[in-house]
Amino acid sequence: MNIHEYQAKELLAKYGIGIPTGHAAQTVEEAVAGAEKLPGPLYVVKAQIHAGGRGKGKFTELGADAKGGVRLAKSIDDVRKDAGEMLGNTLVTIQTGDAGKQVNRLYVTDGVDIEAEYYLSMLVDRKSGRVAMIVSTEGGMDIETVAHDTPERITTITIDPAQGFQPHHGRAVAFALKLTGDLNKQAAKLASQLYTAFMDLDCAMLEINPLVETKDGKLLVLDTKMSFDSNALYRHPDVEKLRDETEEDPMEVEASKYDLAYIKLDGDIGCMVNGAGLAMATMDIIKLNGMFPANFLDVGGGASKEKVTAAFKIILSDPAVKGILVNIFGGIMKCDIIAEGIVAAAKEVNLSVPLVVRLEGTNVAEGKAILANSGLPIVSADNLGDAAEKIVAQVKQAA
Repeated sequence: MNIHEYQAKELLAKYGIGIPTGHAAQTVEEAVAGAEKLPGPLYVVKAQIHAGGRGKGKFTELGADAKGGVRLAKSIDDVRKDAGEMLGNTLVTIQTGDAGKQVNRLYVTDGVDIEAEYYLSMLVDRKSGRVAMIVSTEGGMDIETVAHDTPERITTITIDPAQGFQPHHGRAVAFALKLTGDLNKQAAKLASQLYTAFMDLDCAMLEINPLVETKDGKLLVLDTKMSFDSNALYRHPDVEKLRDETEEDPMEVEASKYDLAYIKLDGDIGCMVNGAGLAMATMDIIKLNGMFPANFLDVGGGASKEKVTAAFKIILSDPAVKGILVNIFGGIMKCDIIAEGIVAAAKEVNLSVPLVVRLEGTNVAEGKAILANSGLPIVSADNLGDAAEKIVAQVKQAA
């Protein structure tokens, strides 16, 4: 789960981490009122969407010459103008794709006199089983570009969760940022605070870009992104309340209600599979046969008839779907339960696209019988290769 910048900063502030004063707003009036509470004379008006590259982004409704989603305002009138241009319009960045995201929230912060910019992030390194703290002197830039062009400017420090954050980790962060004196001490303390927040909140990723050194020698978090382990949200109801469903794909939101692993893709063959590995293989073989998957959907190992029905309806709600391939290996998941869910959903939504089903495993004979006796135009397949060939042929024939 992702949250907005202003929400992330509010969480970090609870750990004593320095952030510029700011106020969230959903209307122009709220943005102006927030700016009036700040000392000024420089303000920063920031679009709040779940995507990076906001400063370099463009608002599709405002023309090519319009400013991006992070703007410096030198007066309250400028704040009012910028807020009016941003709210309700679509911001396209390198991370949103061509469709962009509508800006429904703003964050108005106090201006900061910047001496230097740095990069600092934390994530779970699955290869080492540790928390990786990634540090660079090249803040304010795309870290992917830095990694590609000047990898020597990136330092990775791994922390064993069993031992926790140690003083030498803090010193390593400060050394990597080339900070001395009081700034060295501040960096070591900040690294410890960030690690505590990362672990306490069950974060999956915490990125600060840039971390800035101010003219008066302070380290401040100027921009941050946070995402959380969705499986741990039950431990953090306060964090779960921060979820903004308007920033998520409606079908993915619906899938989350049924604990379905669903990701919308750009293809035309809908997929319903049990098991992430089998789902990936199914998507690959669809592409191998000349078409593209419309989604990743893993119904899990022990889905009920209701869950399968919901999954099927979510796939069919995508207007791009021209055919559906169901690929189920029944272990804990019984093939007859899958078949009942498919038949129930297909009847409820009036199936209008080709459907190919490959079942194997527990109760496979019963499952195939349910499909065969359903009275629906369901094509049965003997194996995954056969299923992919049949769904591609069916879709091309229907076209």
